[in-house]
Amino acid sequence: MAKKNNDKFQNKWEKLRKRSKRRYISSIVALVLVILIGGSFLAVLIHLELNGLLSGLIGILKAFLVARDVDFTIIIFWLLTIPIVLILINLVNFIRRLRFRNYRRTWEETAKLAIEEEKHEFFLQQEKLKRTKRFSTLNDISPFEDDRALKEINSLKELCEGFRAFAASELRLFYSPEQIRVFVASLAVSHILILQGMSGTGKTSLAYAFGEYMGNPSAIIPVQPMWKDRSDLLGYFNEFTKKYNETPLLKKMYEANKSENMYLTVLDEMNIARVEYYFAEFLSLLEIPNPELRYLEVVPDVWEDDPPDLKNGRIKLPENMWFIGTANNDDSTFAISDKVYDRAMIINLETRTSPFAISGRRKPIKITYRQFAALASSCIRGYEMTKRNERRLKELDEYLVSKFQLSFGNRIMRQIRSYISVYVSCGGEELEALDDILSKKVLRKLAYKDLSAYRKDLTETIKYFENLFGAEKMPKCCAFLAMMAKK
Repeated sequence: MAKKNNDKFQNKWEKLRKRSKRRYISSIVALVLVILIGGSFLAVLIHLELNGLLSGLIGILKAFLVARDVDFTIIIFWLLTIPIVLILINLVNFIRRLRFRNYRRTWEETAKLAIEEEKHEFFLQQEKLKRTKRFSTLNDISPFEDDRALKEINSLKELCEGFRAFAASELRLFYSPEQIRVFVASLAVSHILILQGMSGTGKTSLAYAFGEYMGNPSAIIPVQPMWKDRSDLLGYFNEFTKKYNETPLLKKMYEANKSENMYLTVLDEMNIARVEYYFAEFLSLLEIPNPELRYLEVVPDVWEDDPPDLKNGRIKLPENMWFIGTANNDDSTFAISDKVYDRAMIINLETRTSPFAISGRRKPIKITYRQFAALASSCIRGYEMTKRNERRLKELDEYLVSKFQLSFGNRIMRQIRSYISVYVSCGGEELEALDDILSKKVLRKLAYKDLSAYRKDLTETIKYFENLFGAEKMPKCCAFLAMMAKK
């Protein structure tokens, strides 16, 4: 199309140039013809005069004209005047053309510029047509509609019990009350969860089941081994097709920004690639306290027909979306960095729960993100860790610093306090929550140290936990320390 119109503009200019050239040549030819004809006529007259034939010829012509009552003087006048007039006219015309030649050139240049401008405008229009709707589906995405009435959930304990019963009765997925409490409490504390364990323990199924229970299916995104940056999650603009390659995650994020529902995105086998590479920007944005400032750049510029919820080429990281990564612990995967573990809540699924009977059918519920956040906030405000356990944590912190140069940090302390409050509200015990989160958020950091120099200290630390919290009160922490001591 562009080549066809380019030829059109070129032909138009060539016609204009040739027309001007033809007019100039025709003027020269006319002048030459007049001069030649007039000169030949004068030459004949002069020749006849020199040979004495002119007076005789004139006499014959005069007698001929007198016999017919024609004025001979008038005839002679026009025979001499017409060639001279024609010559003068062509001379004046030629001089005028020479005089206005510069004006003609200016006009031709102006016409050429006008054609070039028209050509440029055409190509701009063509480029604009090419650029329309680089996002092929985002413009058509509408918020998820659910015509069911909101479910009145009075507590997170009620939510946990209902979810466990729904998974068992409707999906034939069985989880222990503790696993459900850990999952729901983790959702309340962080927007990043890591479900880890051996293959087949129900990691992906747990996140899938919760999405079904919410009435808004979870998005399952298989992570690829070659993923290196956020474009693998959000997509990229293809310069060849002038279209944006939209990913399922980008579509879900756009939809979530239009909805009040809870959205779960499962990064399946997240550590098959390096998490801190492709998920780095998400980790940083989720650290910003104000959710209204969490924006990801999708495209560097703005087009008129871009989706309305892309603000200056950026998309807001939805406040109602959770990222749940499943991680297999085997030799085919990368180790998850401490940076990722610090920001995420960790759930270990090492064994499968035996099936159990549930009477009756359970239906999905409708609960908004605002409802869930309000329940979690009320739990955190309504329950505080006991003074006794606050004192124990302080003593434990001092002990770990002296033995292993290992400290909690402010972020982990906030997570511990929030997690314990929500876990207890879900129906669990305070020491259960403390045992779980200390084993996964604090003692886990021992894995990054050279344990050969700490074997004796690790054994002593097990006894320290039993003395500080009571015998068999911290089974997960003691089991983890025993495992580290064997390495």
